[in-house]
Amino acid sequence: MEKKVYEIEGMSCTACASAIERNLAKLDGVEDVSVSYASEKMNIRFDENKLTENDLEKAVASTGYKLVGKNQGLGKKPEGVKNDHGSQLRKRVLYSLAFTLPLLYISMGPMIGIPIPGFLSGHTNLLILAITQLLLTIPVLIINRDIYNIGFKMLYKRTPNMDSLIAVGTSAAFIYSIFTIYMMAYGFGNRMDDMIMEFSHNLYFESAAIILLLITFGKYLEARAKGRTSEAIKKLIELQPQTALRFDPIEGTEQEISIEEVRKDDILIVKPGWKIPTDGNITEGFSSVDESMLTGESIPVDKASGDRVIGGSLNKNGYFKFKVLRTGEDTTLSQIIQLVESAQSSKAPIARLADRISLYFVPAVLLISAVTFVVWIALGQDFVFALTSAIAVLVISCPCALGLATPTAIMVGTGKGAENGILIKTGEALEGAHKADTIVFDKTGTLTKGEPDVTDIILLDDNFTEDELLKIAASAESNSEHPLSEAIVRKAREKSLAFYDVSEFQAIPGKGITAVVNQINVLIGNKVFITENNVQDFSYDADLLSDQGKTPLYISFNKKLVGIISVADTLKERSREAVSLLQSMSLDVIMLTGDNKRTALGIAKKLGITNVISDVFPENKAQVIKELQSRNKNVIMVGDGINDAPALAQANTSIAIGNGSDIAIEAADIILMKNDVMDVSKAIKLSKSTIRNIKQNLFWAFFYNIIGIPVAAGVFYYSFGLRLDPIFAAAAMSLSSVSVVTNALRLKGLKLDTGSLTSICPSPLPAGAKAPDKSATISNETNGGKEMMKKLYIEGMTCGHCTARVEKALKELGFDEVTVSLEDKSAVVKGGSDISDSDIKAKVEDAGYEVTKIELL
Repeated sequence: MEKKVYEIEGMSCTACASAIERNLAKLDGVEDVSVSYASEKMNIRFDENKLTENDLEKAVASTGYKLVGKNQGLGKKPEGVKNDHGSQLRKRVLYSLAFTLPLLYISMGPMIGIPIPGFLSGHTNLLILAITQLLLTIPVLIINRDIYNIGFKMLYKRTPNMDSLIAVGTSAAFIYSIFTIYMMAYGFGNRMDDMIMEFSHNLYFESAAIILLLITFGKYLEARAKGRTSEAIKKLIELQPQTALRFDPIEGTEQEISIEEVRKDDILIVKPGWKIPTDGNITEGFSSVDESMLTGESIPVDKASGDRVIGGSLNKNGYFKFKVLRTGEDTTLSQIIQLVESAQSSKAPIARLADRISLYFVPAVLLISAVTFVVWIALGQDFVFALTSAIAVLVISCPCALGLATPTAIMVGTGKGAENGILIKTGEALEGAHKADTIVFDKTGTLTKGEPDVTDIILLDDNFTEDELLKIAASAESNSEHPLSEAIVRKAREKSLAFYDVSEFQAIPGKGITAVVNQINVLIGNKVFITENNVQDFSYDADLLSDQGKTPLYISFNKKLVGIISVADTLKERSREAVSLLQSMSLDVIMLTGDNKRTALGIAKKLGITNVISDVFPENKAQVIKELQSRNKNVIMVGDGINDAPALAQANTSIAIGNGSDIAIEAADIILMKNDVMDVSKAIKLSKSTIRNIKQNLFWAFFYNIIGIPVAAGVFYYSFGLRLDPIFAAAAMSLSSVSVVTNALRLKGLKLDTGSLTSICPSPLPAGAKAPDKSATISNETNGGKEMMKKLYIEGMTCGHCTARVEKALKELGFDEVTVSLEDKSAVVKGGSDISDSDIKAKVEDAGYEVTKIELL
């Protein structure tokens, strides 16, 4: 089953979206459906063998709305969708205003002393004045007839929405005013001046017209504000050029064509300053390419023959040709747009609260309005008082703000993520990230570069230089395809060393290689291999290299040990900083790897990670996540490889590095396009900020209705003389919707830099994870000798006595040296290699203080 996105026309509030969802969910073949009022889109997963798009269209139409076609990718509107809903509403506002202003003038002018034309003034012309108001009101009703068409249709189908409330309220005002004209005409015909005067004060044409004007104006402001929530998609759409320059290799000619004419395997030319039309591989030339709009990476990337280019990125200064790999909906840009659109129209779990309430909200309001009318009549108020109170309840209760609270924040949040190279697939993923207390990192390719590099060259024979040792070793290893061999060869090439001829090459799996290089019998391999070959002077202990996570390769020339080259999968540039930042956010950071314990702890020490799960087979990674979840941990899994996919699927929230495997990216909830692990903390910050914004929106939406409905109903009329005119109720309702959307738009200004993240999660650091019994081992050991140093950040110290208590507690643990600073609320400890971080925290807490962060110096 494939998930598809469709446009929906005619929705006016969240009740509309809920009605469509309920109707389509009943269809056989629909697995999942989600309708967003804010984005006016429907996400649906259905069995195409059981249902067609025509079936969906009929089901939506039977609910009272219009399905206008499948989204076409690259953000294009499907056929039948109005190009600019905002401009349509703007016209309605202007046309309504043209009739409402003179209506307001002639109806309210006499009350405030403003003169009106003579043929409308005076006691004898009251009937003419009333009929003129009627004639000015009718065009306003016609202009805004959509409200009545939808509102009464939904009322008839017993799924009333916002339009139903407005339609009922304004119709009541209009019909009563028609009745008033009838009574005035009756009085005029029977010369009953008192009746004419009495009923002339009961005209509510201007209320009906002004309510419609204000509601439409509110919808227009809302549409404009909602439009700003999708600016990220608009920017992405604008990235793709509309034309491309195709090169004919046979004729040697160039031809400008439209982007729709580009086909796979075409050769396209890109000149300096041009946008790249689509995805492909460079066949000729070189340049630097700005991919910031797609990946968030601000530094241009150098590209040469064989490198991949992404459609929509900007060619900075070079000229090149490339072969087209993908077109249309298959391009990276199109997939990103579809992903962002899907996320913006999806629902977060927190939205279910608003959905459940909206299901009963409108019927409840209709009931409250009816009760308001009956109660005021029973209390002896006149018909007009009761009617206006009932209409005010209907108007002020429109659930727009409630329906916009969640989806607008999600739209802005996912768009903000896309602008920063963080692609969030669903609203559920956006919400879920903020709940995490544990984050598990795969090591290879996530925290490390994923390919080994030469880290040390150790000379044990003065007859050779480092370059000569590397040159001979690389010459021998050039015949091997082992990743460690490739690292040595790559290092020699970086130093522009010329290779010797090699003969008698032989690879011994799991041990090493032998070869003859420049008349030297060369052996390169592990400790076991060198020992088995009876190498002389084999006394160098390379365990220190192993403890640092490096792999030592022993090098023998003519049975004599001459040197060691260590190779390691080196850390990504900002992995250490990323881990430290996440720990400062009170997240329990765990490294998950298939490496042996010694190598894993060596890497973990460099990263500052104390929780390590090592010796894990790929098929057991998901089991490790499940084990953590069984201890009530909310887990984020970060990975990049095919073997990470099951663990990513098992985690509460999963994050894939953008250069990872397609399978990992498919399984993940969030994708980091920049391949930067620092973006993990940015994704979490974005999640926290978005959920906080949603909660603010929901609070004000609920608060508004809790206060507004009783005031409109006149609950405080006898106590404080307080009641609400329907016109002011309409203005308040419209402004409430705009205020919710405006609050969501504040997320556009959110700074995703990592400097202020510690203030987001001030809660204590979770306890370290315990090891699964079979598939993995978890170590809380802190490595290093007596010279190991750590810096502790401690909250709660206020005086010299505090520092003395902390110093005493740490010395009791067994540290060789302890220095406590009251000024920056920290302590530096030295020695104590066998003291774990959890022991440190427990000891300091026993003294009455809190350790918020531990850094390895």
